[in-house]
Amino acid sequence: MLVRPALLSTWPPTPKDLFGAEGPLVLEVGFGDGRFTAELAKAHPDWCILGAEVSATSVLKALRRMRREGIENVRLYQGTGPFALRNLVPPRSLHLAIVNFPDPWPKKRHQERRLLQERFFRRLSTRLQEGGALLLTTDHEAYFRFALEEAERTGLYRVEVRPPPEAHLRTKYALKWKEAGRAFFHAAFVKVAEDPEPWPPIRRYPMAHALLEGTLPETLPLSKRPVPFPGGVAVFLEVARGEEGHYVLTHVEEEDLTQDLLLEVRPSARGIYAGVCRFGSPLITQGVKEAVRVLVRELERVGLEVVQDHT
Repeated sequence: MLVRPALLSTWPPTPKDLFGAEGPLVLEVGFGDGRFTAELAKAHPDWCILGAEVSATSVLKALRRMRREGIENVRLYQGTGPFALRNLVPPRSLHLAIVNFPDPWPKKRHQERRLLQERFFRRLSTRLQEGGALLLTTDHEAYFRFALEEAERTGLYRVEVRPPPEAHLRTKYALKWKEAGRAFFHAAFVKVAEDPEPWPPIRRYPMAHALLEGTLPETLPLSKRPVPFPGGVAVFLEVARGEEGHYVLTHVEEEDLTQDLLLEVRPSARGIYAGVCRFGSPLITQGVKEAVRVLVRELERVGLEVVQDHT
């Protein structure tokens, strides 16, 4: 029921890999407490519904709802919609994408954080099947107009403004805004062409680490300065000394993916191990490799010597 990308052997998985069955693939971005997702799944038991939500609390509530109601054709992922679209949805396989009441980021300086921008629509076109569509429902007219303009700029969609389906007005926020007397806006963005630029899944790597010779230092002189790399940044947030060695809480931001993970420096049978701690099953991405590489360089500066480098 809960999708853990780090445990998937291949990206993107097929619907049969994720659901154990074939069927129209649907992605819902921002499912909240899952009440709309559950209704959709019961109305279309043949659909394979993948939900993406950044809130851990909401994911837990939705997961409990699916279990309580015995729903089997839904898989939930905690993370961003663009990450799920890129890495969990095969090219030209998506029947529908659904976005209900997205955060409008109304302040002008925050508008770059809006989901429904030209780049997203272009990338979505590589995942939608021919004639597939994105359905948007919102109470925020300015964001609605913004999304229409961004999609039309691509030339890849036929935009159909329609009354919102009744089912889309039974989400947590829709019920709240309906009670407040707000108006609702709805559109279908139907794919008519595909962006020529490919959008492959994020590259994953083997466990990033190095083995060094020397004496484990008493302290690690790691500052909180950002470590930039192409496509992102890493920051060493905190260093803690444990019984076996040092643990480094590390924050890594990459496109559509943010991870907080532990790096460790400890004695092993073959020398001093410096690398990713398996705790939490982090995704080993380019950003994680860069963070480990910087950690290893800092260990060299305090006198250790690299004997094996897998960063």
